[in-house]
Amino acid sequence: MPTLFERLFGPAGLRHDNAGDAISNVADLSAADLNRARGDHPSQKDRTMEWHRVAHVNDLAEGRVMTVTAGVKTLALVHFDGRHAAMDNRCPHQGGPLGEGSIEKGEGGQCWLRCPWHGWDFDPLTGKPPGGHEDSGQTTYTVEVRGDEIYVAVPEEPAHVRTATDVIAETFVNWGVTRVLGMVGHSNLGLADAFRRQAEAGNMTYIGIRHEGAASFAASGYAKLSGRPAICMSIAGPGATNMMTGLFDAKVDRAPVIACPGQVQTQVFSPFAFQDIDLHGAFAPVSAFNQLVLHDSNFAEIATLAAKTAIVERNVSTLIFPDDVQTLPAPDKKAGSPEGRLADSRIAPSNDVLALAVARIASARRPIIIAGYGARDAMADVIDLAERLACPVMTTFKGKGQIADSHPLAAGVLGRSGTPIASWFMNECDLIVAIGASFSHHTGIEPSKPIVQIDFDRMHLGKNHPVDVAIWGEIGETLRLMKNGWRQPGATDQRAEIAERWRIWRKEKQSRLADDRGRGVSAAALFEAMTRLTPADAIMPVDVGNNAYSFGRYFEPTGQRILMSGYLGSIGFGFPAAMGAWAATQDFPELRGRKVVSVSGDGGFGQYAMEFTTAVHYGMDICHVLMNNSELGKISKEQRAGEWPVWQTSLTNPNFADFAMSCGGLGLRVERREDLNEGLSRAISHPGPALIEIITDVDLV
Repeated sequence: MPTLFERLFGPAGLRHDNAGDAISNVADLSAADLNRARGDHPSQKDRTMEWHRVAHVNDLAEGRVMTVTAGVKTLALVHFDGRHAAMDNRCPHQGGPLGEGSIEKGEGGQCWLRCPWHGWDFDPLTGKPPGGHEDSGQTTYTVEVRGDEIYVAVPEEPAHVRTATDVIAETFVNWGVTRVLGMVGHSNLGLADAFRRQAEAGNMTYIGIRHEGAASFAASGYAKLSGRPAICMSIAGPGATNMMTGLFDAKVDRAPVIACPGQVQTQVFSPFAFQDIDLHGAFAPVSAFNQLVLHDSNFAEIATLAAKTAIVERNVSTLIFPDDVQTLPAPDKKAGSPEGRLADSRIAPSNDVLALAVARIASARRPIIIAGYGARDAMADVIDLAERLACPVMTTFKGKGQIADSHPLAAGVLGRSGTPIASWFMNECDLIVAIGASFSHHTGIEPSKPIVQIDFDRMHLGKNHPVDVAIWGEIGETLRLMKNGWRQPGATDQRAEIAERWRIWRKEKQSRLADDRGRGVSAAALFEAMTRLTPADAIMPVDVGNNAYSFGRYFEPTGQRILMSGYLGSIGFGFPAAMGAWAATQDFPELRGRKVVSVSGDGGFGQYAMEFTTAVHYGMDICHVLMNNSELGKISKEQRAGEWPVWQTSLTNPNFADFAMSCGGLGLRVERREDLNEGLSRAISHPGPALIEIITDVDLV
């Protein structure tokens, strides 16, 4: 009886330059690989055969081989010695594609089909190796030439056996994680197939992107808007590392995201395997939950913990999927769910802390409220407090838009990208009530002022300096409890002052509309037009750079939801985040129908410009406003401020409007202020991907 080695690879005398590799690779083969190599398939006579047209006779010349597909079966189709033959495409050594090989003459004049990877040989018509036994070699399939068409009979596709990644995908669905953005590749095919099955069942929706960095930024934008995690998926190695920037953006801005990178097979983990890096170590700094999915993992439990960590901690979870684990049979494993795994999030401070805060606020004459990004879901309660105090509400830059600038108590944005209104009230106040604000040094909260701070994250309370009253609690719940014990404060009614400061600032902005040096539209003119024309319920991802600085100062939100790369401040965020925001509008009824209007500079858009084709491919209703000044303008400004020469900040750009048209979307170009209204109106109303390129003056920011 032949040995296992002989059954797999022919007799010991098999002519093959890598015989030692052959022995070492027996252990590397999966059960399915072994079955294929041994020929231990169920008898074709015992299975229903299905005929598939695979080629035209003119597609394959004499003495050639090609790869064809019959149903889901991939075959090597051979035309040799006037005959056609078909065999398994996968070489039993390391899975090399025989259909990409060649038919070559060997010793003694015998012709062999040679694997392109490592030179293993097979008879081109029988699939047997040199000196092979009857039960060795490639499985062959019946071929018929019918007229000019070539048909192959293959067994019907067997019933799918539930896998480890099926269990994980089902668990994610149970947790409400139903959006996947990524790129399918060689080291995540099993995982991708599990997501495909859920997508075809209507449980998940997939977006295939052009760059994995765009997938992670899109997932971050999705999470910032919806509060729910999306999945970003990649292959091993460079695909995984490409996701890092977007994941760090999500992490530092407390956005729930689940990263699912593929990985090389566990058997080749080493520093020298192709595309193998230590992904567990690489993802550790960015992940609150970080696990390899291994053969003996509890698949449902690690998926549950990944989803729970992302949702509860508002952070990044990572599951790393070695290739050989993805298709492990798991027919009887039960999927996980959130049932019994989540607690009520309404934490509240003690009564004595509440009483201290109420007393401190009631004694103030000129209090102000600073609403940070952390207060975004409790703005009704924040505004209720402000109305009781008749005091101004200003926001951090990341919180821009959480109160409409048209509200009589709104004081705009505080800090570097803010308005003089907010700065004026910061100087005049005698108490700061900071709600959901993280005290970024870009915000400019004056630490010498008395401060009452409310936050759900204890680490943010008194983070950089002491505060007078630190209140740990869920913001909405805390404000409602404070209101229950409220007594009439003695604060000054500041509404008239707020209106006056707005009158002064709007007069200043109006004067800037006339600025024109003949080098393009001013930022003041662009955002004045956008203030008038952008729908009040629009979702507005904004990139990093002078475009963001100008947006913060000049755009007056009237109810729009604004998304930013806050603490990371990553250029390139804008358009991928717009894709993620659009995906969220498809997934959540409360967001459905809201227009996505994103803003970037030419430098930011250039980072992921090809994702415009992704928007076209999926029919995304996104209007992207691109400020093109052919320069990294913010860097030029910083070089001047540091008294350095301006160096290497100029850009060579295409006509971005023409680019958008060539991608299949709407592309418009505006070079004069007079054309802003028409161009913006057309771009915003377009029901699909639109890009409006505004030629802007780099110095009129």
